[in-house]
Amino acid sequence: MLSLRRQCELLGLHRSGVYYAPGEESELNLRLMRLIDEEFMRHPFLGSRKMTEYLCRQGHEVNRKRIQRLMRLMGLEAVYPKPRTSKAHPEHEKYPYLLRDLEIVHPDQVWATDITYIPMRRGFLFLVAIMDWFSRFVLAWRLANTLDTTFCLEALDAALEISTPDIFNSDQGPQFTSIDFTGRLKKAEVKISMDGAGRVVDNIFVERLWRSVKYEEVYLHDYDEVLDAHDGLGTYFSYYNLERPHQSLTNMTPAEVYFGKERGAQIVLN
Repeated sequence: MLSLRRQCELLGLHRSGVYYAPGEESELNLRLMRLIDEEFMRHPFLGSRKMTEYLCRQGHEVNRKRIQRLMRLMGLEAVYPKPRTSKAHPEHEKYPYLLRDLEIVHPDQVWATDITYIPMRRGFLFLVAIMDWFSRFVLAWRLANTLDTTFCLEALDAALEISTPDIFNSDQGPQFTSIDFTGRLKKAEVKISMDGAGRVVDNIFVERLWRSVKYEEVYLHDYDEVLDAHDGLGTYFSYYNLERPHQSLTNMTPAEVYFGKERGAQIVLN
């Protein structure tokens, strides 16, 4: 019989998700959080003041203090346009941004990662994904119900089983500046690059991925359970990698560009 840890690895699910229980947020707060997430995807520069004004115009009598708390809970920074996960840990080493003016010409030249909020009917999760910049191929992803480092490490380990990049780019969030995470990259002899604080454009391809994930999958469904979210996202990422052509890739799929046309049609996402 497979251990619980191995079952979660095969499913691409962080172990905390197995024991997930909905939080204590009210139905109204969960509804507000979904609206905040949708509006933040459209206008990532909005802080808590403008977000409060937006929600009031939608007919919700809310104050800024409440919206500040919900945005913090969701991992959204009320001042900068990047998620709150970009707030650096004061004791972790920071790394320079290596991608400015760099021409991306082949797969595995640059990988990038980020975390986003996933609404559910009775709660919420966080999603991390690792993407190859040249091909837009999603190498690995994981779900968790907390913004810890473990699920990010699990995604990184899964991605490194496929290949190794020259450069790995992330924001300055504590998950990615942690000794465990950067240590994995250093051991694999990968150069570490980190976005400037509050700069969405430094990781633009992952930001575009989140828009696709949210509008083409997440916002179309109300996930009841963690496994519903896992199954829905798993189906979507397979579609995104194997079937969804990109105009920027001359109408090829990410898998075709990353692996080549013949092998790309046979890949199953880890």
